[in-house]
Amino acid sequence: MSFWKSLFGGGASGASDPAAARVVTQVDYKGFTIAARPYVEGGQYQVAGTVTKEIGGTLKEHRFVRADRLAGIDEAAAVTVKKAQQLIDQQGDSLFG
Repeated sequence: MSFWKSLFGGGASGASDPAAARVVTQVDYKGFTIAARPYVEGGQYQVAGTVTKEIGGTLKEHRFVRADRLAGIDEAAAVTVKKAQQLIDQQGDSLFG
């Protein structure tokens, strides 16, 4: 792998795959669980995460990616949590279809 790809997040590590991104922050909010999973894209951290909730004995999950990209992983995780809270406030359980 080239030096530039390793420096800016390219390559086969899976870092730019939202499904493979690690949970940076996990927060409970109004009965939902928010997992911030920012991943490297274009040399910055893409705002992405999951919102989960158990409904009728079944764990439901909603994955989301936003256009926002930030330089730091902690900042991207904080923005992810805020975006997820907005989703929950606006859509509630209908978030899952």
